[in-house]
Amino acid sequence: MTEKQLPTVGFTKMAEGTAQDYELLATYEDAELARFPDRVLGWLRDMDDHTGYQVTRLEHSLQAATRAYHAGEDEETVVCVLLHDIGDMLAPANHSEVAAAVLRPYVSERNYWVLKHHGVFQGVYWFHHVGADPDTRERWAAHPWYQDCVDFCANYDQNSFDPDYPSKQLEFFEPMVRRILAPERVKAPDLAEHPG
Repeated sequence: MTEKQLPTVGFTKMAEGTAQDYELLATYEDAELARFPDRVLGWLRDMDDHTGYQVTRLEHSLQAATRAYHAGEDEETVVCVLLHDIGDMLAPANHSEVAAAVLRPYVSERNYWVLKHHGVFQGVYWFHHVGADPDTRERWAAHPWYQDCVDFCANYDQNSFDPDYPSKQLEFFEPMVRRILAPERVKAPDLAEHPG
């Protein structure tokens, strides 16, 4: 079947769509959601490149997730640690926010918040070397998940660039990723917060 022969909606403006059109689109969306874990795992594999650190970004992610796993973090948190830098594949300038947005439908508000802010919180370790304020994270000091993000950076992120650390392989984490990113875990969007 060529692309022209595939089932297609009848409208050219969304306002003119019918219930049947949107039912058809839902089947395509379901297929995309089912393929999403493969896409994310592909992004991780694509991070197996040299970027100046002693380990690749993939190895950094595996090392961080291995540390979280050994620390006894729950599976969702381990997967968030593994995927915390996937935003680098889409938007290096704001990778934390992108990773958080991509994973938000699947994770708790706590994990979303930690992912979203980890880039700024990491700044305590290096911002002073580039003329930025290493205490920028203090603007969130009263936030209930402030310490969670501090701990995330201290325990899993800033210390996971060791070429001699015995990381678990991606295949170990893959079943976890598939469980956490399973289509049935997608939370309904908060339409009040996301009106568009």
